[in-house]
Parts: sequence; C-alpha cells; structure tokens
Amino acid sequence: MPKNWKTYKLGDLCTRITDGAHRSPKSVGVEGFPMASVKDLSSFGIQVESARRISKKEFYDLVKQGCKPEVGDVLIAKDGNTALDTVCVQKEEQNIVLLSSVAILRPNKKKIESDYLKYYFSDPRVIRYLKSSFISGAAIPRVVLRDFKLAEIKLPPLQEQKAIASILSALDDKIELNLQQNKILEEMAMALYKHWFVDFGPFQDGEFVESELGMIPKGWKVVDLNQIARVINGRAYKNVEFLDHGTPIIRIQNLKGGGKTVYSDLELSHDKYVDSGDLIYAWSATFGPYIWHGPRSIYHYHIWKLETNSEIMSKYYLFHHLDKVSAQMKEHGTGSIFTHLTKGTMESQKLILPLKKTMDEFHSLMKTYHKLILSNKDENQTLTSLRDTLLPKLISGEIRVKDVQDQLKSVL
Repeated sequence: MPKNWKTYKLGDLCTRITDGAHRSPKSVGVEGFPMASVKDLSSFGIQVESARRISKKEFYDLVKQGCKPEVGDVLIAKDGNTALDTVCVQKEEQNIVLLSSVAILRPNKKKIESDYLKYYFSDPRVIRYLKSSFISGAAIPRVVLRDFKLAEIKLPPLQEQKAIASILSALDDKIELNLQQNKILEEMAMALYKHWFVDFGPFQDGEFVESELGMIPKGWKVVDLNQIARVINGRAYKNVEFLDHGTPIIRIQNLKGGGKTVYSDLELSHDKYVDSGDLIYAWSATFGPYIWHGPRSIYHYHIWKLETNSEIMSKYYLFHHLDKVSAQMKEHGTGSIFTHLTKGTMESQKLILPLKKTMDEFHSLMKTYHKLILSNKDENQTLTSLRDTLLPKLISGEIRVKDVQDQLKSVL
C-alpha cells in the first residue's frame, strides 16, 4: 500500500449504514410504486422496470422510514446467494424504496468518493475478504450490518480517489452507452418485424387469404415450429461436474450477464455445442430467445438450441417471433418450483411462413442490425476486460493513475 494511503473502518467513512424495509408489503398492479430487492440490482443501478409495485400509502410509509436511497448512496447486495456480489451508486433521483436485501451506505463526502467505494467493493480480492469475514447464515447467507461497519477500507487521498473513480467510470460509461444503443437497435429490429409480419405493412396492396392465424398475404403459410426448426435439448449437469477450466457452459444466469462461468472437460456430440451466431432459447424460469455471441460453448439443460433450415427460415425471423410470443408461452408452462415450457409446447407453436423472397429481404435487413449489436458487444467485452484488469491494480495502489491514462485514450 502506498505510503500516503490509510486504513479506515467502513463505519468511520459513512454517515449512515442501513438497509431497506424488513417487511414486504402486498404487491399491487402496474399503477403502484416501485419496491426493489436484490434481484433488481445491477452494477449500473436499480432496474426499476423489474421491481414489483406496492400501494402509495405503503410506499410513502417506507420513504419516511429511510428506505428510499438518496443520490450518492452506495447500494450493495446484502442477503441471499449473491450477497456482496453486486454494488452500484445511486446516480439520480428515483422514486423507489428498497427491501432489506439491499444495504444502503451513505458516504461522508469529505472522506470518501461514492464511486471509489463502489469500485473498492467490486475488487475480487475485497469481495473474498468481505465474504469470509462478514457473511453469516447457512440457509440464507446475509451480511450483519453492525459487523459490516468494521470492514477495513484502504484509502488514498480524496483527490486520488476521484481520479481512480474517474478512470473506471469512463470505461463503465462507455459500456453502459453501448448497452443502451443495443437496446435501441433491438427495439428498432422488433418494430420492423411487427411492421412486416404482424401488421403486414409492406403487403397491404396485395391479396390476403384466410388462415389459422387470421388473414395473411396470399402464398404465405402457417406452419408448426418443428416444420422449420429442430429443437435440441441441452445437457443436464450436476454441480460436482462443474470445473474451472475446459469448455464454457452457458447457464440461464449467464445469458442475463450474471453468474459465474463454469466449465466442462466432457467430450459431447456436435449438437450439444453452440457457436457464435447460433439461436438458443431459455425455457426455465426466465423465458426468451438469444443469439449467442461468445466462444464455442456447451448449453445447459434449461436451454434449447434451435437449428433452422436457412433455405426457408431466417434465424432472425424466428428470434423475433419467439421474442414476441414468449410471454404468451409462459402462460402455458408447467412446473411447481419454476415455470417451465415443455419441448412439445415449443415445437407446436404456430407461425407464419412468408415467401422465400420476403424472408431473404428481412434476413438481410436484420443482419445489419445484429452486426451493429455484435460490434457493441465485442467492444464491451474489450472494455470490461480492461476495467477488470485495471480495477484491482488501481484500488491496491499497484499502479497509479498516470500509468494508465495513455492506455485509456486508445479505447475511449
């Protein structure tokens, strides 16, 4: 540790260390007010869209109790299997309250920068130290805040904290911008799909005929999904089979950008692997299609691979069709603990099969959108790798701000 750095207790650096509500009010409809838990937390902030809603009275009662985060607060996962894995800074005013699974740290701005504290808690070495020292509970892991206040924080002077946080924030800001751009591109692609194949906008001047799915352009067909695609099961794994080397295994949590990547050294048949560009579908608990953008991997049991006949079916058409109907398919799921789709439900899905010329034109347009999305994802992988390399070295003082400024100019 550099000579001008000092070690403090977390409780000496924060004016407040608390958590959210210790009671869970009844959920109401979409007209309610958002209440977030640890599942709604990401490194970029609270995902308000996924938070459940509670009544106005319950909401403002919890605001009075201090369960609403303020701008500059550091929020950290406190309870559950992901305790201490996710941390973020409350960047803007949000009308939202938190459950007790999220800890609220209010830094003393004269002593510590909020972003610096976030990045300090994101250092893998710090996370290991915190987990080994401050997590208790076998059934449900949780952090006891009165003990957490004793956590040791190695701290540079305030100006250097700000400089370190500025470097890491610049990388995160670019990553978040790419994610936002991809969200817009995905929305544009879906809008185009609906315009062509739901509203039939470009084909309104042509003749329409009756079908099982209503009126469709003449010459088009209605088919079952298993007529145009092969649905292939992934491999079921036991936890004891997971390794820290070998071929990556894609699990549902990895598709959402979370969860630890695990590996396998088993030799499997060709159809148990996915390559970049393959269409896959998560069918358990979290529903939806994905076009895989990553290394050759094995897909877990709760994921299907869908192989389409490219002569008659575009994978992009099938992707957007499945994206549209996923919510409807979930209603037909089975299973007591998690909601599952059956393979039969998937294969019997009815969809419209347009003429080959139309399918080819749509595929060409979608290829452009997905190429831009892939480019942003590739850049984010580079930026994430650089951030994850620099973070522990800057936080420990192994390298200093002046040592990395030129390197950043080449990627930002």
